[in-house]
Amino acid sequence: MELAFFDGTFIRPDERKVLLEDRGYQFGDGIYEVTRVYNRTCFALDRHLARCRRSLRELRIPITYMDEELAAIHHDIIKKSGIKDGTIYFQITRGVGKRTHTFPDQVVPLLSMTIRESKPNSEWQENGIHCGLFEDIRWLRCDIKTLNLLGNIFAKQDAHDKGLQGTIQYRRNTNLITEGASSNFFCVKDGVIWTHPADNLILKGVTRSILLEEIIPHLGYTVVEKAVSPEFALSADEAFVTSTSLEVTPVVNIAGHTIGDGAPGKVTQSLLASYHALVKKACYEK
Repeated sequence: MELAFFDGTFIRPDERKVLLEDRGYQFGDGIYEVTRVYNRTCFALDRHLARCRRSLRELRIPITYMDEELAAIHHDIIKKSGIKDGTIYFQITRGVGKRTHTFPDQVVPLLSMTIRESKPNSEWQENGIHCGLFEDIRWLRCDIKTLNLLGNIFAKQDAHDKGLQGTIQYRRNTNLITEGASSNFFCVKDGVIWTHPADNLILKGVTRSILLEEIIPHLGYTVVEKAVSPEFALSADEAFVTSTSLEVTPVVNIAGHTIGDGAPGKVTQSLLASYHALVKKACYEK
């Protein structure tokens, strides 16, 4: 069953518990993470918690939950919900205080969490997805996983309105691709993998890090962390996006242009297979 955790208590997700002067509610003043549950086990939870800590530090929100506590709550919500395969969303806001733009004194950060059943989209992974191009209108600290997602929402809605499964964002002033609306973007040309460097213009995705640090070195591919133009991406042999929810998902069409031969490429398929092997080892062979 779906389950939530709010301010120290497990509740139903439909129970009304929003505090009106929670700064996350009024300002989007907080951070969040999304973790994937396979076989009742959170995959790569340590990486998510490390990014959580970094986001809190960047926003100057006090760290009042230790990693061990957050891991224990993840374990409890999985057990209590009975969900075998799903997604956990958790957020930490600055807390409740009188509405003022400056940081209030003596507020306590507020944690909430939900778990719902879900599985990766195997059809998308097998056949690939079609994406649009959308101007990246977000702020300049995309490296922080904040609750402020209006730029992402507009990008997602543009894809939805056009009947597409995803969006690739680019900055107009540079004509360079940054990332997807909720994913990191990669393309492959002449056997070389290209992706945007992990700077302030993208979120350093957990799946991205796993590919770059664990999988790609093992497979022996060459990676160039350098931003590319939409024109370069359209001429690529392969393209794919990565995220906790999407895992590794091929992109076979961008803005009406077929990528490569229009089917998931061999490099992308090998990365997905290796990713699944890591998940199996971590969550099924315990």
